[in-house]
Amino acid sequence: MLTIYSDDHHLHHGRCELIDGQLMPCFEMPSRADHVLQRVKDRQLGAVQAPKDFGVAPIARVHTDAYLDFFKGAWARWALTAPEGDLLPYIWPARTLRHVLPKSLHGQLGYYSFDGGAPITAGTWQAAYSAAQVALTAQAAIQNGAYSAFALCRPPGHHAASDLMGGYCYLNNAAIAAQAFIDQGHKKVAILDVDYHHGNGTQSIFYARSDVLFTSIHGDPAAEFPFFLGYVDELGEGAGEGFNFNYPLAAGSGWQQWSAALEKACAEIERYGADVIVVSLGVDTFKDDPISQFKLDSPDYLRMGQRIARLGKPTLFVMEGGYAVEEIGINAVNVLEGFENA
Repeated sequence: MLTIYSDDHHLHHGRCELIDGQLMPCFEMPSRADHVLQRVKDRQLGAVQAPKDFGVAPIARVHTDAYLDFFKGAWARWALTAPEGDLLPYIWPARTLRHVLPKSLHGQLGYYSFDGGAPITAGTWQAAYSAAQVALTAQAAIQNGAYSAFALCRPPGHHAASDLMGGYCYLNNAAIAAQAFIDQGHKKVAILDVDYHHGNGTQSIFYARSDVLFTSIHGDPAAEFPFFLGYVDELGEGAGEGFNFNYPLAAGSGWQQWSAALEKACAEIERYGADVIVVSLGVDTFKDDPISQFKLDSPDYLRMGQRIARLGKPTLFVMEGGYAVEEIGINAVNVLEGFENA
């Protein structure tokens, strides 16, 4: 399987995130992608290539121009104040406030963020831009005839909406790739999100559309981040009604419960008749992940890949979460090997 990877991800290394009432070192760190890349090489999964540059146009098919302009220029504006730390929001336009775009950098950051878990550093824009190019290059490989490809993206993307960053995510790599498939002639694209946390950004981007089916298996948002999306009754709206399926599971769920949800998601993908599948590959479902509550073990990821392979469709894997850094490479590559060897 071809892997696309960029060293630019090292340019993004947030100092801290706001969690449990404290500013703590970021769980989302450069060593995550480094471990996955090393495992890809150790297992001789296939060629590793740098991304091509498709420009900002395919990114702008998913994200608004105003959001991209803000994100690209935010650090330069922050640097003018001689900062000593990362750029993090401290106010958001909550329910009782007006949703207006202020002139202030901090006001705009709150407007374009939904949590305190997406720090902007000097290299964040370039890292996120390159991650999107990684996804687009892997997508192009499938478009040109490859049956599968792995986009080793960092930072991840599935929490990013069209004009919102959060949850370690800035540009929605999986959504950008799915939109590229649509723009290049595919009529039906299915997204399978297997990250522990609901892909709220991906859902919101395609919620009113029928050309992209979204399915997600994740921790119950009644108790787990992102809390405000990912419930079972969210089925899409307008033209997208009936093309969005969530499978929230209780904390402590293991392979038996998780694989049952996977069967339901696969049944919807088969019923939909997708031309191609995009997998948001989060492996924070692992039993020792520090910020997640499922109990999957490393061999389960082989079985996961094998089941996805039985869908019998060209498949693009896009790296998302996974914070048990020592095992992230084993678990992510197990999915890919399970798919390849099914």
